[in-house]
Amino acid sequence: MKQIYSEILQFRGSHYDFGYKQGELLKGSLTIENRVRQWKVRKPRFIVEEAEAKAAITTFAPQVWEELEGLRDALEWPMERVLMEFGGYRVDYKKSGCSIMTGDGYLIRNYDYMPKTYEGRYSFFQPSDGGYAIAGPTQRITGRMDGMNEHGLVMGYNFMHRKKPGKGFICCMIGRLVLESCANVDEAVAMLKEIPHRHSFSYIVFDPSNRTYIVEASPRGVEVRESNVCTNHFELQKKENRNHLTDSLKRMESINNARGHIRGPYEAFRHMNDTDKGVFSKQYRNWAGTIHTSGYLPQEMKTWFALGGDQEPEEFDFSQWLGGKDLSLSKITGIVDTDIPFVHMEEGAYWSARK
Repeated sequence: MKQIYSEILQFRGSHYDFGYKQGELLKGSLTIENRVRQWKVRKPRFIVEEAEAKAAITTFAPQVWEELEGLRDALEWPMERVLMEFGGYRVDYKKSGCSIMTGDGYLIRNYDYMPKTYEGRYSFFQPSDGGYAIAGPTQRITGRMDGMNEHGLVMGYNFMHRKKPGKGFICCMIGRLVLESCANVDEAVAMLKEIPHRHSFSYIVFDPSNRTYIVEASPRGVEVRESNVCTNHFELQKKENRNHLTDSLKRMESINNARGHIRGPYEAFRHMNDTDKGVFSKQYRNWAGTIHTSGYLPQEMKTWFALGGDQEPEEFDFSQWLGGKDLSLSKITGIVDTDIPFVHMEEGAYWSARK
């Protein structure tokens, strides 16, 4: 068992200034040190062209490019390196797990992945230069693995596969672009149909209307359905599915079987976060262990967050924060059943040539 933490980052201002602030925080950090060691083993297959990446990003959320420029200037890196680390366009993404369920007024999400990639940051950002304010955990600094924006639009994604990648964005940058630019599920679905996808993922979007859409997206096509549960397989684009779906189907069955007696978001959270209910995963070495459980209540504009299993969620009132009331909490702590190092808090969170 290991105690871990996520730092809370609160920022109001321009995207450039937000990027610069994040760059200052990253300088000399374990996150950067470990990422440098990771790249020594995981060599990029190609160079991300700055003009191509800029054109792609500014098509959907122009200010995000300015955030990348702020990171560049604070870190004093060439833009090429910034794009490989934080650009989220035409880079690779490892396999992962994840489960999501929605109900009356809530979306609960388990984020299942590898500790060596988990950067431990929960961000509240209210831009002054365009784009919507967002609350949620970050991935690759600029991306969002799940989150809610100022209009109550909620987004989370679930991995399908990395076969035959396309020229497009990876999941966490897609999540950021959707939350940055879309006010409701209809706008989110429209963007997810338009945006180019590098890998195959389901994107689950939910808003105060209580509608849930699951967008099955791959480089070869996008299909949309309505459902209140999603794990790691497609229901419509079945030809895209992996061969081994036993674990994904087991977690989906657990959620569906529990629906009849779940009364409200807290009981839903317990079903997802408790380690004995069949959804929470401890497969950390297989890139599929549950690191956090997020909850979003868009009608109340509140977010929940817990690190590890069998935890009580920290609750954040996003509406109060949007009104100017800062959070007093600076760090969220939890306990995870693994000895694998976390990239933001321990040395050795990188791969050898064999692993």
